[in-house]
Amino acid sequence: MAPRTRPPFRADHVGSLLRPPALLRAREAFAAGALPAEELRAVEDAAIRDAVRMQRDAGLQSATDGEFRRASWHMDFLYQLDGVSQAPGELKVRFRNEQGEIEFTPPAVHIDGKLGVSETIFGEAFTFLRDTVGEGVTPKLTIPSPSMLHYRGGRAAIEPSVYPDLDGFWADLTAAYAEEVRGLGELGCRYLQFDDTSLAYLNDPAQRAYVAEIGGDPDRQHLEYIRHINEALADRPGGMAVTTHMCRGNFRSAWAAEGGYEFVAEALFSELEVDGFFMEYDDARSGSFEPLRFVPPGKQVVLGLVTTKRGELEERDTLLRRIEEASRFVPLEQLCLSPQCGFSSTVEGNALTPDEQVAKLRLIVETAREVWG
Repeated sequence: MAPRTRPPFRADHVGSLLRPPALLRAREAFAAGALPAEELRAVEDAAIRDAVRMQRDAGLQSATDGEFRRASWHMDFLYQLDGVSQAPGELKVRFRNEQGEIEFTPPAVHIDGKLGVSETIFGEAFTFLRDTVGEGVTPKLTIPSPSMLHYRGGRAAIEPSVYPDLDGFWADLTAAYAEEVRGLGELGCRYLQFDDTSLAYLNDPAQRAYVAEIGGDPDRQHLEYIRHINEALADRPGGMAVTTHMCRGNFRSAWAAEGGYEFVAEALFSELEVDGFFMEYDDARSGSFEPLRFVPPGKQVVLGLVTTKRGELEERDTLLRRIEEASRFVPLEQLCLSPQCGFSSTVEGNALTPDEQVAKLRLIVETAREVWG
C-alpha cells in the first residue's frame, strides 16, 4: 500500500511540542518586561527551526511550529478575533489524572463587539514556518474550531446588545473563520487543522450537562457545531486539506472528559466536511473502535494510539494489533497513525521528556512504514 502524498499522512502528529527551556525562560522574561519583543521573536525563531529539524529527522511528512509562539492552543487565537476581549475573572476547566484534579484557568472571554478577522491570525507565524520547512515537508497550521468560542462561555459570554440572538453570532463567527481560511490559503497554507475538543467532550454526559448550563441544547449541540464548521469551510481554497482533532482535554498530562465517540459519531463522520479526523484512542477512556463504522469512503481517520501524557514508549506489536482492530470497522487504506494529542497544548507541557517525545514520533513513523509501506 502506497504512502499518502496528501494530508493527513500515514504518520502524522497533532501539533504542539514541548517548549525548550530557553524558550520558557525568554517568555517569562518578556512577561516581566525584561526582554524586548524582537529578542523573544529571535528565541522563538531559533526554537522553531530546531523543532522543524527534529520533525524532519523523525521522518514526518508534515511539520508544525510546535505552537511555540502561543501559551495556549486555543485562547491565543480566540483573543485575536475582532469583537473578543478578555473579561474579568477566569474560566475554570477541571482536568483529572491519576493523582487527582487540577484546574486550567485562563482569563474569561467576552464577545463585546462584532466578530471578524481584520488580518490573518497566525499569518506571520505560518509564513515563517512555510519558509523554514524546506522541500518535501508540508507546513501544518493548527487553530481552534469556531465551536470553541461558544463552548468556552456560551450565551452568558455574548453581549446581548451586540448579538441579541445566537443566529447573528454564528453568522459573523463563521464569516470571520471563512476570511481566516481564505487568508491562510493566500499565504500558501495547504494543511489546516481545526482543533475541536467540544466534539469529543459531548460524548461525556457530564459535559452535556455543562452545555445545558451555558444555554445550549445538549442533545443537538454537536449538530449545530458541525453545521457551523461546514459553513466556515465552504469556500476553502482548492488544494487545502483540512482535518479536525478531537480529544477529551490535554493539560499537564490530565484530561477533562471521558467516553467513546458513539454519541457524535454518525453525524460527525457523515456530515462534517473535512478530509481527516484525528481521534484520541490511547486508553480505555476513549472507548472502542466501533463508532468508526460510520466513516464514509474518502475520509481518513488518524488513530491517536500513542499517548502524549506519559513518557513510557508503546510496544510496536500493540500498535499493530490496535490498527488491525480498527481496520475491522474502516478499511486500512483510510487509516493513519499519530499521537493521541499534542505534547504541550499549553505552555506548561505534559509530563515527559524531549527525548521521549522524539522516541514516540519515531515509533509512529516506523510503525506506519511497516503497515502501509
